[in-house]
Amino acid sequence: SGQVRGLCGTFNGDQRDEFTTPEGDVEPGVAAFANAFRAAGACPALGPSIPDPCDGFPGSRERAEAACAVLMAPAFQ
Repeated sequence: SGQVRGLCGTFNGDQRDEFTTPEGDVEPGVAAFANAFRAAGACPALGPSIPDPCDGFPGSRERAEAACAVLMAPAFQ
């Protein structure tokens, strides 16, 4: 605790600084935070909205929705 910083957050108990970039800035949104860790040229930058992961894997939506339904069931509420 208190010694972590990166894509998984800071793990210091303060959720306001979870999106701290490698430069030490705190980004307000997911896209800007993720882009701060992007290797130049390795992948396209994220836009202002987060893409639907199912769009990149046609046919997986039903399997993903079934898995999420288990987590949304009364046992986990």
